[in-house]
Amino acid sequence: MSTSTHPVTPDTVRHPRTVESLIEGQATSDGAGVKLTRLVDQTLHQRLDPFLLLDAFKSDSPGDYIAGFPDHPHRGFETVTYLIAGRMRHRDNAGHEGLLQSGGVQWMTAGRGIVHSEMPEQEDGLLEGFQLWLNLPASDKMAAPWYRDIPSEDIPEFVTAEGVRVLVIAGTSHGVEGAVQRPLTEPLYLDLYLPAGSRYDQTLPPAAHSFLYVYRGQVKLGERIVPEGKLAILADTGETDGVVLSSKHGSRTLLIAGQPLREPIVQHGPFVMNTKEEIAQAVRDFNAGRFAPQS
Repeated sequence: MSTSTHPVTPDTVRHPRTVESLIEGQATSDGAGVKLTRLVDQTLHQRLDPFLLLDAFKSDSPGDYIAGFPDHPHRGFETVTYLIAGRMRHRDNAGHEGLLQSGGVQWMTAGRGIVHSEMPEQEDGLLEGFQLWLNLPASDKMAAPWYRDIPSEDIPEFVTAEGVRVLVIAGTSHGVEGAVQRPLTEPLYLDLYLPAGSRYDQTLPPAAHSFLYVYRGQVKLGERIVPEGKLAILADTGETDGVVLSSKHGSRTLLIAGQPLREPIVQHGPFVMNTKEEIAQAVRDFNAGRFAPQS
C-alpha cells in the first residue's frame, strides 16, 4: 500500500447515519463451483443502487476455489475484485491479462460486452476477497470495455490520529483521492482497519446509498453492534452527513457508498441493462459472437 503524500483533512460527522438493517449473507457457489457468500443480490438492487452485487469468498481448502471462474460474459456494468489473500489470473477477449495478488484490485468495465476468466493461480493456501458489481448509467452501458490492475502499492492509504488505517480504493476520504474515480455514481470504496478503542468519521453525501461489511471483529454505530460476517445497510433519511464507526476490540470493515442512478435495472445472469429488450439483444449478441473486440 502507498501512504498518501497529500494532506489529510480529517472528516467530522455531526449527524451520523444509523443502521437500517443487517443482512445475513447466503452461502452459494459461482463459476465452476467456487464457494462464496452472497451479501448483495437482486433483491437489493433498488435499495443499494448503483450497487448490484457483493460476494465474499474465503477458504484455505483448494476444493472450494481451485476450479475458478472460466470464460464467461458480462455486459452493462463494472466489476471490482479486491483480493485480501491469494493470486488470481485475469484474461479477456479484449486482449487484457493480469495477475491479481494479495492486497490488489482488478477494476473491469464490461460495457458493451466482454468475455473473461478469473482463475486462481495457486494450488493451496488461503484465497480471500470480494467482488462488487457497480452499475453503469444507460448512457455508458454500450461503452468500450476497459480493464485495470491496481497492485496494493498503488492503493492510497492514510492513518488517522486515532490510528485507523484507511485504504482508499475508490472515491475520496479525508481529502485523499482513491485509486479510481467515477462520475455520476461517485463510488466510495474503503477498507478500514480500526484498532481497539478507535473511532472513525466518514462524511457522505446525503443522497448516497451506503453499506458496510465487517469481515474481522465487530464495529459499533451509535448503540448498534455490527458483528463479523454481517452487512449493515445504512439509513439515508434525514439530515445525516456521514457515518461514525467505533471498535472496542478492533475490526476490518469495508465501507461502500455511491450515488443512485435511479434508472430501471433488468438483470439476466451476467447482463445488466435497463429493459428486457436490451437483455434479449445482449443474449443474441453473445450467442452470435458479437462480444468479440471491435477493430
